[in-house]
Amino acid sequence: MTQIDYFFATLSPYCYLAGTRLEEVAAKHGASINYKPFDIVAAFGRTGGTPPKDRHISRIEYRAQELVRQAKKLDMPFNLKPAHWPTNGAPAAYAFIAAQNAGGGDLGQLAHLITRAVWAEEKDIAQDDVVRACLQEAGFDPALADSGMLVGAETYARNLEEAVERGVFGAPFYFVGDQRFWGQDRIADVDAHLAGDL
Repeated sequence: MTQIDYFFATLSPYCYLAGTRLEEVAAKHGASINYKPFDIVAAFGRTGGTPPKDRHISRIEYRAQELVRQAKKLDMPFNLKPAHWPTNGAPAAYAFIAAQNAGGGDLGQLAHLITRAVWAEEKDIAQDDVVRACLQEAGFDPALADSGMLVGAETYARNLEEAVERGVFGAPFYFVGDQRFWGQDRIADVDAHLAGDL
């Protein structure tokens, strides 16, 4: 079975805009998805990137236009300036990792619910009640928000190291074998690659 390694960030608007399209592509081709939540801001500093707030004004302005355009194109609700961004995305990532280890729910939906909470619902994913609600809606035990913190932190840190080693510099970032795909607008390319057309 083909595996897609998916490096995603709980705070990324582009991961939110990816929705569950990757999961649809994986199901279409009988591929599995290995989710790897990681600290995108730390990755920026190690791979030549700049956090959004520190970018040149021309990049900030373009990002603002492009995010709104992409959301409209995808017919997804989107708030360019959410009330709780930036926030601490680590607790949600730890809970995701605990859910990944526990099994029993829908990880693709969970990733989407966490990012949607930030970019469409004005919720703070650093808050336990928000993370619990996401877990429950995706079919996981909400108590996972309180468990596996140490394992979550270790895995989160390990995912960052792996991301940097493998050349990840943004999110969402997808690997199919040695092929790299960066951005929610490249999911169609992942589809084409899995079909043998790219």
